[in-house]
Amino acid sequence: MNTQITQLQEKINIARANLLAHPVYAHINDLNGLKKFTEFHVYAVWDFMSLLKSLQIGLTCVTLPWIPVGSANTRFLINEIVTGEESDVDEAGNRISHFELYLQAMKQMGASTTEILLLVDRLKAGKSIDDSIEAANLPKNVKNFLKYTFEIAQNAPLHVKAAVFTFGREDLIPDMFTQILNEIYSTHPEKVSIFKYYIERHIEVDGGHHSQLALQMVAELCGEDEQKWQEATVASLKSLEVRSELWNAIL
Repeated sequence: MNTQITQLQEKINIARANLLAHPVYAHINDLNGLKKFTEFHVYAVWDFMSLLKSLQIGLTCVTLPWIPVGSANTRFLINEIVTGEESDVDEAGNRISHFELYLQAMKQMGASTTEILLLVDRLKAGKSIDDSIEAANLPKNVKNFLKYTFEIAQNAPLHVKAAVFTFGREDLIPDMFTQILNEIYSTHPEKVSIFKYYIERHIEVDGGHHSQLALQMVAELCGEDEQKWQEATVASLKSLEVRSELWNAIL
């Protein structure tokens, strides 16, 4: 593995380990706990797509007339990830984004999707992202989490966006959470089958193939520039910090 990637991972390892051991997981011990978790975690599933699309906008040509942008390697990497996130498959093999799949899982278990859909509706009506977040009936830490994502997506240089995407938004799914989910599924299979599929699919695709593509993307964008690696490290640590704030809000 790239030496600088290894060094970055070592610098964020404690923050990442703390998130994996966050007490929120121990409280998701029944169906009601899972419902409450999804009602806030859904924002991390949703805003992840904006961070991803901001990378696609910066690393590929999305205007007319088409012209080559950047390197073919990074174009391939980001387009491959976008394909998987924006148009994966559900249990029946139908094309669906991970966000829409998550909403289906929430509806199946009886979790409320009212607030997240109101946020999307405000954006569809032309409201700014800042105004839409402020208008949402959400805890302060959840709003701060969203604000940081869009600050990065809208204003950060590409290597910082890529680092936050790769190291700060990597889904942290400890073994304990998987075990708890399996226990809930054993008693409520008709309520959590879609969510169980979502988690398993996420681990399979995002935790394996996509994570390797993302590491390559960061290495290519930072190159041999020490300043870029430093900026990538700082932003990754900050993103883990705001994820911890999100977990605190859920707890």
